[in-house]
Formats: sequence, structure tokens, C-alpha cells
Amino acid sequence: MQIQVVKSKIHRVKVTGAELNYIGSITIDEDLMEAANIIQGEKVQIVNNDNGERLETYCIPGPRNSGEITLNGAAARKVAVGDTLILITYAFMDIEEAKVFKPSLVFPNEANNLLK
Repeated sequence: MQIQVVKSKIHRVKVTGAELNYIGSITIDEDLMEAANIIQGEKVQIVNNDNGERLETYCIPGPRNSGEITLNGAAARKVAVGDTLILITYAFMDIEEAKVFKPSLVFPNEANNLLK
């Protein structure tokens, strides 16, 4: 049997941009993606702490050390610049593997989204 577990989490980052006229996705500072073990194109769940919205999209890397968190396309309607988000990815694995698996949890500086 396989179960789905948290693989990665970037906890409490601020939205830096919302680009409605884009094809979709979320742009994430590549340093944050790397620290959280998230790859380009991976599905990400976005939880907006300010308005309760939850949505899913795929991620693309933004400039390193920029702190960029930009929602693109229709997802831009679900956030406002400055909103606080939690970004989560999941993985399927065997239950025994899941019991010992350790997710990548990242807690950036809340003022600028950079790694501490």
C-alpha cells in the first residue's frame, strides 16, 4: 500500500507579486526551492493564511536570493501582495518508508522570504 505524505514545506512566505496575464504557476526563489527539495514543474499546494484560500499549481524557479513568491495566471486572483502563504508538496511512498521519511521543512525570514 502507498500513502501520500508531506515531502516539502516552505512555511510562512509573503507574496511578492501577482501576475494575472501569465500562463500559470507560482514563481519561487530558486534558493527556497532547493532548500525545500522542490523541483521545477512540481505540483505545489498553496495555503493562504490571510484569506483561507487553498489551491494547487506547479512551480517555476525565480531568481536566487530574491525572495520572490509570485502567483501567476488565475492563481493571482487568490492572493494579494503581502499575503502570508504556506507552500506544501506531497509524495507517494510505501507505508514503511513513510514511517521513517523526513520531509524538507524550510522556515524563511518572514520579513524578506530569504533563508536565514
